[in-house]
This record gives sequence, C-alpha cells and structure tokens, in this order.
Amino acid sequence: MTRSECNARNARSTRLLTGLALLAMAAAAPGCASKKPVLYPNSHLERAGAEQSQRDIADCIQLAKTADLEKSKSAEAAKSGAGGAAVGAAAGAAGGAIAGNAGRGAGVGAATGAIVGVSRGLFKASEPDPLYVNYVNICLREKGYQIVGWK
Repeated sequence: MTRSECNARNARSTRLLTGLALLAMAAAAPGCASKKPVLYPNSHLERAGAEQSQRDIADCIQLAKTADLEKSKSAEAAKSGAGGAAVGAAAGAAGGAIAGNAGRGAGVGAATGAIVGVSRGLFKASEPDPLYVNYVNICLREKGYQIVGWK
C-alpha cells in the first residue's frame, strides 16, 4: 500500500470515528435536559399537594418556554465542537510536523478536538440556562412556593 493510500484510509477512519462519536453524544443529549425545580416543603406546598405543585411547575416551565428564554443548546454544542476541531487541528498539525506528517496530525487533532469540544458543549447543555431558571423560580415564588434548587 502506498503512503498516499494509507493516509487516505487513515483520514476516512478518522472521519468515521468522529461521526460515530458525535452521533452517540447527540443521541445521549436529550436525556440530560430534564432538570426541574425542587420545592421546599413549606405550608403552601402542603396545602397545594403533590399533584397541584407539579401542575404549577409545569405551568411555570411552559411560561418560560413561551418567553423563549432557552438558548439553543445543540447550536452551542456544535459551536464548541467546531472550536475544538480548529484548536485540535492546529495542535495536531504542529505535533504531526514534528513527527513528519503534519496532514495526518491535523486530521487526528481535528477529530479529537471536535469530540472534546462537542462533549464539553453537551455537558454545558445539560444545565438549564440561568435566565430560564430564574424565570421559573420567580413564577413559582409568586405562587407561594420556595425553591431549594434544581435537579
């Protein structure tokens, strides 16, 4: 096998692995975004009961969604992946140049950087936007609830 054929095969393998990793992380992301407020057991919660308090939480969450306060988490993750790919490509090219194959190093670095960047973006995406959280918290406080935190 010639050197160019080997490089082409390595590039295809790198793209395939990157695509599979990104697909797996994207499939796992929706399960992370379901955090909800936790209510303190005050007298209002006791009077309202579990069913009513869950309806009130759902109403406040819907109001926050209607106000369009959630950022596009998938877009943020993609931006993070693109940034990671650029940094990884530069680092990989530098390392590859030292080892004698800047192109291959750049490809491996870009793939690694993209995976790390998207992973970081998806981890951030699992946390609700602070503006969204504050909106829901205020809505619930106005209804008489006390919020301990989110989980």
